[in-house]
Amino acid sequence: MARAPRNGFVADQTNLKMTTPNKTPPGADPKQLERTATVREIGSQAVWSLSSCKPGFGVDQLRDDNLETYWQSDGSQPHLVNIQFRRKTTVKTLCIYADYKSDESYTPSKISVRVGNNFHNLQEIRQLELVEPSGWIHVPLTDNHKKPTRTFMIQIAVLANHQNGRDTHMRQIKIYTPVEESSIGKFPRCTTIDFMMYRSIR
Repeated sequence: MARAPRNGFVADQTNLKMTTPNKTPPGADPKQLERTATVREIGSQAVWSLSSCKPGFGVDQLRDDNLETYWQSDGSQPHLVNIQFRRKTTVKTLCIYADYKSDESYTPSKISVRVGNNFHNLQEIRQLELVEPSGWIHVPLTDNHKKPTRTFMIQIAVLANHQNGRDTHMRQIKIYTPVEESSIGKFPRCTTIDFMMYRSIR
């Protein structure tokens, strides 16, 4: 039986892994999420750092909204993307773009997602096994009650690549926070007749 750690995340990640040989299906374009007005992309509010990168293939390429560019690591595994917020931030979904057709052995096959206050207390909340992904990968950053995570830091660790490749490619990363419903939106609309009833009030 899986033991639930203190923060409510289930330690056993078995049902989150792609254990079949089928290719990992692509998720929807994150722009569709943005159009629902229920989430907002907040990557620009964070400080990004990498465990390593080839010159000209770093954070800027991860965040340029161009699927033709990419981060390329230049060192030993695990390859790390560190995303640090200046204040404790609510995060709901992480979106990663990977393209096996273009990147082949550079494509991640095993990814760990960790959260915490800093580098010293990170805890894994998701582990994914990917099979030739080509498209957006949506990673929920919620606990087992579907509640979004509040954290100072997210770390994405590439633990393995396809074909035992050493270095990795990631083409885009986006982070989403839920948009809280405005209290104004909860009031019913008033008709002209409603206002006429109170037009003499000073």
